[in-house]
Amino acid sequence: MSRAEQPSRRTLLSAAVVAAVVSSTGPASAHTAPGRPAGPAGGSTDPDAAAARHVDNRAWTSYSDWRTGGAEGTRAVAGVRPGLVIAQAAGTTEHTDPHTGRTAAWEYATWTSPVHRLTVPATEAVVSWNARTPDGTWIQAELQGTYTDGTDTPWYVMGRWAAGDQDILRTSVDGQSDGRSTVWTDTLAVDDAASGLRLVSYRLRLTLHRRPGTELTPTVWRIGAMGSDVPDRFTVPASTPGAARELIVPRYSQELHKGRYPEYDNGGEAWCSPASSQMVAEYWGGRLTEEQLSWVDPSYTDPQVCHAARHTYDHQYAGCGNWPFNAAYAATFEGLQAVVTRLGSLTDLETLITAGIPAITSQSFLEEELTGAGYGTAGHLMAVTGFTPDGDVIANDPASPDNESVRRVYRRREWENAWLRTKRYNASGKVASGTGGVCYLFFPAHPTPRVRRALAAVGVR
Repeated sequence: MSRAEQPSRRTLLSAAVVAAVVSSTGPASAHTAPGRPAGPAGGSTDPDAAAARHVDNRAWTSYSDWRTGGAEGTRAVAGVRPGLVIAQAAGTTEHTDPHTGRTAAWEYATWTSPVHRLTVPATEAVVSWNARTPDGTWIQAELQGTYTDGTDTPWYVMGRWAAGDQDILRTSVDGQSDGRSTVWTDTLAVDDAASGLRLVSYRLRLTLHRRPGTELTPTVWRIGAMGSDVPDRFTVPASTPGAARELIVPRYSQELHKGRYPEYDNGGEAWCSPASSQMVAEYWGGRLTEEQLSWVDPSYTDPQVCHAARHTYDHQYAGCGNWPFNAAYAATFEGLQAVVTRLGSLTDLETLITAGIPAITSQSFLEEELTGAGYGTAGHLMAVTGFTPDGDVIANDPASPDNESVRRVYRRREWENAWLRTKRYNASGKVASGTGGVCYLFFPAHPTPRVRRALAAVGVR
């Protein structure tokens, strides 16, 4: 679980709607805040249409993509996996790492995307990227949005990232707001969604850094953003079960790592996200070498989970649950790419599973809301690996006492509601946020036609 006994930072995202819920005279489950589109009243719905209404994904990945926009010192590289690199430094800057206090000079070059107009005017946006950062390099990802009234947000830093931790400590950046939108760790959110204010377009900016006087360069293969406007909802319509299939995904318990490396969010008790990411990366063939694992105490089982925790850790958030950092970690494995998105229904998940694609999902629930879990959580990640013939969810749940018990079967109706809702009541009876269908998807850099079709069906390309 991700810090289950502490308020999730995503709880803050629901603060703007709490007053509306409290003042509602109708049942909370039927309430929709003013200015938000009403969700389906109940029964079955078309999940593809729902996803299309509520989520917009755009990513820059191809050689032609990297040749668009504005480049200052960067260039596009063709080949099997096109990317963006430093061609010639645009300048030198000094950066002080807020977590170490070290100040160092870095050469840099930038690339700014063309403006992307969202098909779904958004209340939230999450940026994710895939990159290689050799020692002596790192990247910064930023987003600037345009509101419905035509004004712009500032350039928001959505992450300062390196695969390792020898040059900078990867970090989100707190304290970013213009009074109308705010960055909460990895999520840019409109402060008052009930006002009707939305983001209608955005640009992304990449800044690539390297040690001065070297020919080093990061390589960025993918950057994109997921914009969404998921209706406020305590419950979601029930979906109709589809095809049954179970994928064979490695199973790792976070609980085996309690007390290990407490500098990374107090050890394994909070490592649901990296444990899940490691499971799915290995499903696709991602393996760590003995050299990469040499820093881990040799007496520890499953050292790869410790490695994943260290290499997804966000030093500002002080946790391993930063969504884009987990996606970026997965993409450090050769031949993999990854993205953070939202899905519209369990039918979307079934589409992915049928094509052989597991998904790592984020959800919050009370113990009594998910039969068989045995715990409640303010935020937890698990890997969905299949569906039973009855349509129930098969998940590799790392909040299990050992690897053998990681495989769980959860009731379909309970699970889909815990995952897809945007609002819930916490253990104190107060309104808190839900993730609204957030998941990480890892998949091959060169997917088969079947995998490509399944991803396209859920809005990922």
